[in-house]
Amino acid sequence: MAGSSHGHTPAAWTGVTIAFIGFCVSGAFMVLDQPAGFWAGMVVVLLGGVVGAIMRMMGLGQPKEAHQPHRMTGDREPAGAGS
Repeated sequence: MAGSSHGHTPAAWTGVTIAFIGFCVSGAFMVLDQPAGFWAGMVVVLLGGVVGAIMRMMGLGQPKEAHQPHRMTGDREPAGAGS
Protein backbone atom coordinates (compact mmCIF):
# COMPACT_ATOMS: atom_id res chain seq x y z
CA MET A 1 0.00 0.00 0.00
CA ALA A 2 2.93 2.34 0.40
CA GLY A 3 3.13 2.91 -3.35
CA SER A 4 -0.52 4.01 -3.57
CA SER A 5 -0.34 6.83 -0.98
CA HIS A 6 -3.03 4.95 0.92
CA GLY A 7 -3.91 6.90 4.05
CA HIS A 8 -1.58 9.84 3.49
CA THR A 9 -4.29 12.49 3.91
CA PRO A 10 -5.27 14.92 6.67
CA ALA A 11 -8.51 12.98 7.19
CA ALA A 12 -6.69 9.69 7.72
CA TRP A 13 -4.00 11.11 9.99
CA THR A 14 -6.52 12.97 12.14
CA GLY A 15 -8.88 10.01 12.47
CA VAL A 16 -6.09 7.60 13.36
CA THR A 17 -4.53 10.01 15.85
CA ILE A 18 -7.82 10.53 17.67
CA ALA A 19 -8.50 6.77 17.69
CA PHE A 20 -4.99 6.08 19.03
CA ILE A 21 -5.54 8.52 21.88
CA GLY A 22 -8.84 6.77 22.64
CA PHE A 23 -7.12 3.38 22.74
CA CYS A 24 -4.49 4.75 25.11
CA VAL A 25 -7.17 6.20 27.40
CA SER A 26 -9.15 2.94 27.35
CA GLY A 27 -6.05 0.89 28.07
CA ALA A 28 -5.04 3.07 31.01
CA PHE A 29 -8.49 2.96 32.57
CA MET A 30 -8.74 -0.78 32.00
CA VAL A 31 -5.54 -1.27 34.01
CA LEU A 32 -6.87 1.12 36.68
CA ASP A 33 -10.09 -0.95 36.83
CA GLN A 34 -12.32 2.05 36.04
CA PRO A 35 -15.08 0.92 33.63
CA ALA A 36 -16.45 4.44 33.06
CA GLY A 37 -13.05 5.70 31.90
CA PHE A 38 -12.63 2.65 29.67
CA TRP A 39 -15.92 3.32 27.92
CA ALA A 40 -15.12 7.03 27.63
CA GLY A 41 -11.94 6.04 25.80
CA MET A 42 -13.93 3.78 23.50
CA VAL A 43 -16.21 6.71 22.69
CA VAL A 44 -13.09 8.68 21.72
CA VAL A 45 -12.06 5.79 19.42
CA LEU A 46 -15.44 5.98 17.66
CA LEU A 47 -15.15 9.75 17.52
CA GLY A 48 -11.89 9.31 15.58
CA GLY A 49 -13.73 7.33 12.91
CA VAL A 50 -16.52 9.89 12.71
CA VAL A 51 -14.09 12.82 12.47
CA GLY A 52 -12.10 11.04 9.73
CA ALA A 53 -15.27 10.32 7.75
CA ILE A 54 -16.50 13.91 8.06
CA MET A 55 -13.12 15.26 6.95
CA ARG A 56 -13.17 12.88 3.97
CA MET A 57 -16.60 14.16 2.98
CA MET A 58 -15.22 17.70 3.24
CA GLY A 59 -12.61 16.81 0.60
CA LEU A 60 -9.63 16.25 2.89
CA GLY A 61 -9.39 12.53 2.12
CA GLN A 62 -8.10 10.65 -0.89
CA PRO A 63 -10.59 10.40 -3.76
CA LYS A 64 -11.43 6.83 -4.82
CA GLU A 65 -10.18 7.37 -8.37
CA ALA A 66 -6.84 8.90 -7.35
CA HIS A 67 -4.67 5.89 -8.18
CA GLN A 68 -4.78 2.84 -10.38
CA PRO A 69 -4.63 -0.49 -8.55
CA HIS A 70 -1.18 -2.04 -8.20
CA ARG A 71 -0.14 -4.73 -10.59
CA MET A 72 1.40 -7.80 -9.02
CA THR A 73 4.62 -9.30 -10.36
CA GLY A 74 2.71 -12.16 -11.98
CA ASP A 75 0.45 -9.67 -13.82
CA ARG A 76 3.25 -8.34 -16.06
CA GLU A 77 3.45 -9.21 -19.71
CA PRO A 78 6.47 -11.30 -20.64
CA ALA A 79 9.39 -9.37 -22.13
CA GLY A 80 9.04 -9.13 -25.89
CA ALA A 81 5.41 -10.36 -25.90
CA GLY A 82 4.05 -7.03 -27.11
CA SER A 83 6.51 -6.67 -30.00
